[in-house]
Amino acid sequence: MSMKQFIYKLSLLLAPIFFNLATRLLFATCRTKIHGAAVRERFHEKGQPFIAAFWHYSIIYTIYLSKGIPWVCMVSASKDGEYIARILDFFCYKTVRGSKSGGGMKAFREMAEAVKNGLNAAIVADGSKGPARKVQAGAVALASHTGAPIVPVAWAADNYFAFKSWDRMVLPKPFSRIEFMYGEPVSIPQGLANGDLEDHRLALENRLNHLYEKVWAAFGRNEH
Repeated sequence: MSMKQFIYKLSLLLAPIFFNLATRLLFATCRTKIHGAAVRERFHEKGQPFIAAFWHYSIIYTIYLSKGIPWVCMVSASKDGEYIARILDFFCYKTVRGSKSGGGMKAFREMAEAVKNGLNAAIVADGSKGPARKVQAGAVALASHTGAPIVPVAWAADNYFAFKSWDRMVLPKPFSRIEFMYGEPVSIPQGLANGDLEDHRLALENRLNHLYEKVWAAFGRNEH
């Protein structure tokens, strides 16, 4: 094994531990106000799975806040995706590996089966590479295939760091105030053909962007 391979494997082992410790310490200093939690609780009480859809910028805090809820998540099969998969596995999320560029259909079938068996699905609506805040068809197709409603999710912070990435991923700074919102569920007709997905994809994109604008407006901003 080369030194490069050794460092990569060691980093995979340490990534979940570091993420857990760092986020627990950081977010313990933050104050979070959750809006729309009753939406999630209604599904929990009925034992009905749902699909949480959110933008990529929000993934760090969304993973942290959603610990303890049974989820299935699709993660890219890339080497970088392996870090996310290890972190999710550490938090007892079920992961399936695939993306538009490889293994996507197999991962979609595995995800659909998990939802039908009662797990909630978590989907990054703009995918692993963007464009940012443009819904890809996966969440709509999964909802149509399984009958599970889509619940839009967004959050904002009053004080944060934005990475120089395509999504401008956000990390709240210590002692931040965070507003976290669940939107109203979106029902998708079952059995839609691929050609019929576009109207529903655009409708979900509008819902997510409206929720995004609403949550950032709580801190006087139009966007992050």
